[in-house]
Parts: sequence; structure tokens; C-alpha cells
Amino acid sequence: MVALIDTHVHLYLEAFDEDRDEVVARAREAGVVAMVLPAIDVPSVHRALALCDRYPGVYAMAALHPSETRTATEADFEEIVRLCDDPRVVAVGESGLDYYWDRSFDERQQFFFRKHIRLAIEKDLPLILHNREASEDLVRILREERAASAHPERLRGIFHCFTGPAWVAEAAAELGFLLGIGGILTFKKSGLAELVRTLPLEQMVLETDAPFLAPVPHRGRRNEPAYVRHVAEKLAEVKGVPLEEVARVTTENARRLFRLPAD
Repeated sequence: MVALIDTHVHLYLEAFDEDRDEVVARAREAGVVAMVLPAIDVPSVHRALALCDRYPGVYAMAALHPSETRTATEADFEEIVRLCDDPRVVAVGESGLDYYWDRSFDERQQFFFRKHIRLAIEKDLPLILHNREASEDLVRILREERAASAHPERLRGIFHCFTGPAWVAEAAAELGFLLGIGGILTFKKSGLAELVRTLPLEQMVLETDAPFLAPVPHRGRRNEPAYVRHVAEKLAEVKGVPLEEVARVTTENARRLFRLPAD
């Protein structure tokens, strides 16, 4: 049995309220040995922490999603800071920039993004990045914050839901970040397979972003962590290597980044 890690799954969302135990059981059957739950807001961190206690191998992140920063307060962020000291929290995330839905609060997004970068460096935790149509600003701000930091070596993390282009992969590597490869890899018209074929497995981790972005053959339906195996199988096909090799390298990458215990 291969051992896989879903590095990005919103297991606490109501989409799983009716069958969460079964979802986790199916993930185990598919070889998923660990799941990392990204935060959206303060309440989502607390829901994730409750699931850490309920299911072995489940870990939490803490952050304010960029879309939430429009109404977020300093008190919200201070609670995120406090939660980062919980040993069940293994990353700051998901944070970043989202220019897709609403461009009216770009500066506020960038303000909170910088705070999250500094928090991740201060706590020596990986930073999990949400990036939607904001690559230039995202990379620029990461570089600026790294240059200004007293501990630039601590800056690391994942470009979640990586879709390209190639220069972003190169920038991620230069910054010490991994690429989160998910269900979009299985979409025929995404063009992601052609790019991923040229990139090293050592820069990749697997994710679902469940309940969103279900891979083929489940596209258009609810995603769940068991389906990370479809992503792994597609990645093995694209790279021309055995599934076991994809599992070994991506799982080692995730364990090293999040400092997760070995089985």
C-alpha cells in the first residue's frame, strides 16, 4: 500500500457533515496517512483542531484567507497568532492574494499577506499560499519580505493549487517553496500536465482542496481526500515513473515541510 498525504483538504466544511467518518475511512483505504487542513478564518481553525482530536493523522493550519481580509480585524489576526502556538497547527495558511473576485481591497489583502509572512517566519512554520491571478504581486511581496527578514532561511511553504506558468515554478524554487499539485492536473485542457512533466518531483506535494476541484473521474462532484490517489496516479503517468515513486517522494516532501512524524 502506498502512503499518500493530502496537504490541503477542507475537511471541516459542511459538505462533509453527513458522512465525515466514511470520508476519512475511504481516505485511509486509498493510502492517505495524513491530512492537513487549511484555515479560512478563526472559526475554521477551531473546527480543524476539533478534527485533529477526532482523527489520527489530521493536522491544522491557522490563517485568514485573502478573501476574508476585507472584513478581518486586528483581533482576528491576533487570535491566529495565538493559535499558531498550538502543537496541532503545523503551518500558517492559507494566506496570499486573490484578485479574481474583487479588486476593491487589494491593499488590505497585501497588508495581511505581509503579516502572515512575518508570522510564519517568526513561528518558523511553513506558509501555504493561495494565489489567484496575483502571481506578480505575490512573488514580489515574498521576495521583499524575505529580503527584510532577520531569518530569511525560515521562509518556506507551498504554492497551493499550482497551475503555472513556468516562471512561477522557478520563482517558487528560488524562494524555497514546493508546488501543490491537485485535481487540475487531470483536466485535459488545463495544460498543467505538460508543465509538470518538466518539473522535479522533489518540488511537489499532493493535495485535493476537497470538497472543491475533484479530479477526473469525479470531476463536477464533491471532492474528498481519497481522491488524492487519482492525482498521484496521473502524476506518475505524466512523469513516467511508478506510483510508488510519486508517493514516496511527495510524502517525504510533505513530512519534511510540516515536520510530521513518520508512520
